[in-house]
Amino acid sequence: MILTDENFEKEINEAGKPILVDFWMHGCAPCVLIAPALEKLAEEMKEEIILAKIDLHAAPLTVQKYGINAAPTIVLFKNGKPVSGFVGMMPEENIRAWLKDNFTKEDKQVDNLIKEYEEYANKNGFSLNPDRKVVEAIVKSLLEKEKNSGARYCPCRRVTEDAEENKKIICSCSYHLEELEKDGKCLCGLFVKNVIK
Repeated sequence: MILTDENFEKEINEAGKPILVDFWMHGCAPCVLIAPALEKLAEEMKEEIILAKIDLHAAPLTVQKYGINAAPTIVLFKNGKPVSGFVGMMPEENIRAWLKDNFTKEDKQVDNLIKEYEEYANKNGFSLNPDRKVVEAIVKSLLEKEKNSGARYCPCRRVTEDAEENKKIICSCSYHLEELEKDGKCLCGLFVKNVIK
């Protein structure tokens, strides 16, 4: 995928999976040398990442926005945000380890939070949603909210300017017990009422 100032934000935000962006420029020998390794890894990990390239000279606004001042600069974007990167040459096996480390950290965070919410639900007489994909999506959203807003705000509720009101929507929010009783699940669907068999 080729990125430009015109399509960068749209492609990064709508990718649906992490994007590995190669900021390169013509005449840069390390850029030429690292490209085959990036392409090989992108092919190996095509279910997990997308490889994109952006020419520093052709995208001055993007380069300025992200403070890119050397080539090659490799940046991993997740959910539209840069999460990790490096500048210059790196052997293929080191890039592979760096990528796997980035995915492993997120997986561990997600697994730990799921375990935490599962224990909370069991202790209080209800369950996590039995659909693991739904639970993972909600937990990833909670972690993203925490990273961007400082707390695990319910992904289905609006954060306002009122800090006291916002405390009520930190998961597990002030409303989940009432919603479980009334609807059999909380608003976002993370917690569900135990089914009597």
